[in-house]
Amino acid sequence: MNEAPPSGRAWLHRNVVALGVVSLLTDTASEMIVPLLPFFVGTMLGGGAQALGWIEGAANLLQNVLKLVTGRVADRMGKNKPFVLLGYSLSSLARPLVGVALSPLQVLFVRLADRTGKGIRTSPRDAIVMNSVPMSARGRAFGFHRALDHGGAVLGPLIAFLMLSEGGVELRTLFLWAIVPGLLTVVILFAFVRESERPPAFQPVRFSDGLWPDPPLRRFLAPLFVYGLGTASDLFLLFLVGKRTDSLAGLPLVWMALHVVKSASSLIGGRIADAIGARITLGVGWALHAAFFAAFAFVEDSSTLVALIVAYGLQTGLTEGPEKTLLAALAPLDRRAQAFGWYYFTTGLAALPASVLFGTVFDRCGKSAAFLTAAASSAVGLILLMALRPGRSTPAATASVAS
Repeated sequence: MNEAPPSGRAWLHRNVVALGVVSLLTDTASEMIVPLLPFFVGTMLGGGAQALGWIEGAANLLQNVLKLVTGRVADRMGKNKPFVLLGYSLSSLARPLVGVALSPLQVLFVRLADRTGKGIRTSPRDAIVMNSVPMSARGRAFGFHRALDHGGAVLGPLIAFLMLSEGGVELRTLFLWAIVPGLLTVVILFAFVRESERPPAFQPVRFSDGLWPDPPLRRFLAPLFVYGLGTASDLFLLFLVGKRTDSLAGLPLVWMALHVVKSASSLIGGRIADAIGARITLGVGWALHAAFFAAFAFVEDSSTLVALIVAYGLQTGLTEGPEKTLLAALAPLDRRAQAFGWYYFTTGLAALPASVLFGTVFDRCGKSAAFLTAAASSAVGLILLMALRPGRSTPAATASVAS
């Protein structure tokens, strides 16, 4: 199936815009909390890097297992919006409860509930985006969505900074206020998002059909898993900053600056992926990740560390959008949400050992050993990606796969 290039802003579909705004508000709510979690868990609740690693690793694993399950169920039903609505609603209600947590274990339970919502909604949401735009414009659509998502990660920390430094709001109260933008997302979903049209070749699949991903998709998931073992949570970067400063209000500003760069690079990266191919763009992004992690191993000066963290956001636009663009080209027409589920399951399966190992090595051997170990794993994933010849899973796969 060949598609003509999109005319004008055909890629800027109503669903893409609405889901982008939903992600903006959701990340605003989430990022009022997340940049302060390392301080909250490590200082106020007495946890360390290893505790943070277990919390983030387990939460990421759960959400990504659920993304696979809900992707399959959504494909079976031929409907995506109900899962999107349920997932965003659950996260919006659960997320602020971190404000009443009294131990790292309770924070873990709240994060698991929050990430359950994310696991339910993400694969069906990505399927709606994919089905709403022409194939030749998916890089731009996903890049736009990721840009607004990271835009929320700018607004959230800014709100947190203003509430802490100017409003005198207590930290736990700040966490509870995160329910406001979260609830707005539910209203927008009800009012503006429509179930995307099924592809012409769509036929609902039985849940038992195609339990395993197609060979072209499996060949991509292998390097993705190895690379994922070297992608410890960004919260460890804030953990580093927090150990070098006494300013709680300054942590959201560092997080905000990082996501300004992430947002801008997401728009650029999507266009690059559409122009030169997703695999080459992704390879550059993975190489940047390995290089930055190697640099984090040796930097000691606080100002240099903050500058490096902010610059690290450049690799985001060359990884997130291109990963999904490459995946979209490999996804069978009748199992698109499931394909995204396998993508998220693979990254989640790597996330738990990656974060736990990173936190354990950090506590026992120091930051240099932790970052160098992660950089080495991501470099191996890059080598496997560059050796990849994914093939094509559907006639709709474009040249971006082979590039």
